[in-house]
Amino acid sequence: MVDTAVAPPSLRALLARADLGLGLIVEEAALPAGSVDRPVRWVHSSDLADPTPFLSEGLVLLTTGTQFADATPADYEAYVGRLLARGVRALGFGTEVVRDGIPAGLTAACLAAGMPLFEVPYRTPFIAVARAGAEAIAADAYARRSWSLAAQRAVSLAALRPDGLAATLAELSRQLDCWVGLFDAAGAVRTEYPVDALAPAALDAVTAEVTTMLHRGTRAASTLRIDGTAVSLQTLGRGGHLRGALAIAADDLDHEARSVVTAVVAMAALVLEQQDGLGRAIGTFRAGLVQSLCTDDPALARRASRDLFGPLPAAPVVVALTPATAARSGALAEWLEMRASERRGELFFGRGDDGFVVVVPAAVRGLLDEIADRFEIVVGCSAPTGYEAFSSALAQARTARERLSTPGVADFADTARAGLLAALGSEAARSVAAGVLTPLRAHDEAQGSALLETVDAWLTHDCSHEATAQALGIHRHTVRARIAQAERVLGRNLSSFAARAETWTALRLAE
Repeated sequence: MVDTAVAPPSLRALLARADLGLGLIVEEAALPAGSVDRPVRWVHSSDLADPTPFLSEGLVLLTTGTQFADATPADYEAYVGRLLARGVRALGFGTEVVRDGIPAGLTAACLAAGMPLFEVPYRTPFIAVARAGAEAIAADAYARRSWSLAAQRAVSLAALRPDGLAATLAELSRQLDCWVGLFDAAGAVRTEYPVDALAPAALDAVTAEVTTMLHRGTRAASTLRIDGTAVSLQTLGRGGHLRGALAIAADDLDHEARSVVTAVVAMAALVLEQQDGLGRAIGTFRAGLVQSLCTDDPALARRASRDLFGPLPAAPVVVALTPATAARSGALAEWLEMRASERRGELFFGRGDDGFVVVVPAAVRGLLDEIADRFEIVVGCSAPTGYEAFSSALAQARTARERLSTPGVADFADTARAGLLAALGSEAARSVAAGVLTPLRAHDEAQGSALLETVDAWLTHDCSHEATAQALGIHRHTVRARIAQAERVLGRNLSSFAARAETWTALRLAE
């Protein structure tokens, strides 16, 4: 009776067909591990001395040996070498058709090269072997298609559960028997199955690649090879609005497995887009709570936040502000939402008029460094304060943010220590300062005078003519004459404190 059980198309499956009577000549123990179990794509026959131009990879080749007339050991070695180079899986020799038995030189060449060699008895036509291979291939293809349909049905049913996205990914991991990870828009692992199945170093490498893909902002796919395993990556969402990425650690996914993955990618993208509307509503609510806190009365924000987001961070708090036009603001919002959920009571955020407002306890200020590093942005940070001075703290954060030009955390305490002039050091302030001093510069250039230098030294030495004269090495009457000339050029009386203060500030900003 013919064994009709479905088996993967391989040499072992052909050898197991009792009706064919095939027998392995080169012992399996002498062959490379797995040689008889490698997938077979087709069975072909040829007696050409070099059939490789007409073969494709993954075949089992059958021959009667007519090409081996007067062959030497070197001829057999060259023949088998050509087959191996072409990717032939095994060689079947039909005995008693042209010659008795199998040439010893061919057996020796196959043994040396690790090529499986089997005998096809005279009673078994080559067409029967080819048909058996075709049947196994067809049965395997049907089984794979059936599995694909069943797997897609399973993930579809999983998507209907309350935790639809997580259940879908868990089902995908079970169906493919591999690690599956979902990354959020900021490049952080959101869900993985099985948990901790990927080594930390491997997960770090995948995270780095995902972050790079998300930074580009365009839909993309990529493949990494880590510790001998291929990890396929696929971004989720539309270009310019990526919602995350899906990672699958599995080697050689066939068409049916990729169909299941494609279905899951589509479902995940749909779920994330559906969540986007809810996210916008929550974002609007958070923005309203920020506006409420800006009144310096936290009572309403405390009550509204308690049930939905948890308690507000305990005072004293640090108020931080991100740039108004930060790139990947959607990813930043999603990352903050995830961190706020993980650290209820330690992080509150919401969109303000010119950036995200982030509130953390003064003791966990390090979270702000993580934000600045991950998103490569400037984060302005206030001094520790209570909620009754929230609006002032937000102004401090805004002032600190404007003082830093490279990514990092700008602390208001540093700005305050730098003095009031540091807070005025904007391009606009420097432009005004240059305008104030332009008449003096023009006069000095035209007349060869030193009014600007003299005024600077005079103000620095507390407007003392004697001290200024000593500093410049000139007579005090010369100092007095130059100051009088400077007053006429500037059109202002430098005897008043206001005029002196404005001129001194202009000199400092113009340095």
